[in-house]
Amino acid sequence: MKTSFDRASRIFGLAAAAFLVAMMMVTVVDVALRWLFNIPIKGTFDLVELLMVGTIFLAVPATYLREEHIVIDVIDHVAPRRVVGALRWIGTVLTLVYLVVMFSQMIEPARDKAEFGEVTLDLGIPKYIHWIPILVGTFFSAIAVAAILWRDARAARGRDR
Repeated sequence: MKTSFDRASRIFGLAAAAFLVAMMMVTVVDVALRWLFNIPIKGTFDLVELLMVGTIFLAVPATYLREEHIVIDVIDHVAPRRVVGALRWIGTVLTLVYLVVMFSQMIEPARDKAEFGEVTLDLGIPKYIHWIPILVGTFFSAIAVAAILWRDARAARGRDR
């Protein structure tokens, strides 16, 4: 299971990194052209907005799979190991519930963007395209958290035997 977690987190991490590099390149080229020749790139804001959405939402599943999200471990130092394990399990279940509810609530606004044909100001990029990485990232974040719960449950069953 660890290797599949590593592979999946690598794929999402590389996708997020690609979006980040593209966003940085667009920004640097825009600034350089504006400064050197007073020729800005039309639609830089539109592109950066779209690339930032991809960067953020495609990085989230990788963060969950690597278990590198922010954790405040004050209780870990004072509570018994079993309590810490139970709190970790409760937090993971609540995270899964949150992601599933969030994903279900995102479908309608994404559908509205496609249905009403909203576009960005400069380049006319359809706004529903922004929702693709949002939905993909949120969906796979929920899958990642569910996989972590499944892995931890299997490990706990193995310890109980």
